[in-house]
Amino acid sequence: MSEPADEQAVQGEAAADAPRVAPRASRWEDFIDIFYAPSSVFARRANASVWPPLLVVTLLVGGIFLANSRLIEPIMISEFERAAAAQMRDNPQLTPEMMERGRGFGMMFARVGAFIGTPIAICLLGVVLWGAGKLFDAQQSLRQSLLISAYSFVPMVLAALAVGIQGLLLDVSGYTSRYQVSLSAARFADPDSTSQLVLNLLGRLDVFTIWVTVLLAIGLSVIGRIPLARAAIAAAIVWVAGSIPGLYEALGR
Repeated sequence: MSEPADEQAVQGEAAADAPRVAPRASRWEDFIDIFYAPSSVFARRANASVWPPLLVVTLLVGGIFLANSRLIEPIMISEFERAAAAQMRDNPQLTPEMMERGRGFGMMFARVGAFIGTPIAICLLGVVLWGAGKLFDAQQSLRQSLLISAYSFVPMVLAALAVGIQGLLLDVSGYTSRYQVSLSAARFADPDSTSQLVLNLLGRLDVFTIWVTVLLAIGLSVIGRIPLARAAIAAAIVWVAGSIPGLYEALGR
């Protein structure tokens, strides 16, 4: 009687010691888990294709941007007119007719800009993350860096939604800057009296931009196999690098 009992005990111990197989998760679960369990998403998708998250994020951000176009377009026109006035002061050869043609082209491009700009931003972010990670001996490949960037960009879908919600709940008819519908420090600055350089820097202190940076650090730590502290420094470098286009735009004005 004791032998079967002993055999069952041995089998029970073996089953307990056997490695547990992680449950499979669908792609759609990734876009939910990334908000509360990002480490698990990066761990299970470390060797997956970058295309699914890249395409999903691009379509969502672009689609929401189009839905918000009625709200965003007057703000963009105000920004364009403010920049055009400054350029015509500095360059008398520019005429109002020339600036009007430029505005028309800019508005046309803006309608599809999110579908083009989002994947470009994700790819640039991934390349910079790859380079920053190598400074701290991260082991991720360039493809994996692009994957981290694509999943880390998911909060920008919420950023686009936040703009639309403000359009429904607030009177934004008097807004003249895109930062006034952002959740950044630049929201509280007067766009007419604050320099574009300062506005762009304050705009980087944005809830969603910081959220993306945190996810970059987590993804780099998990996939690149480096301590989170070093991954956080690398992600901070990426955040600083992301400020360069805004600085270039401001200095160009």
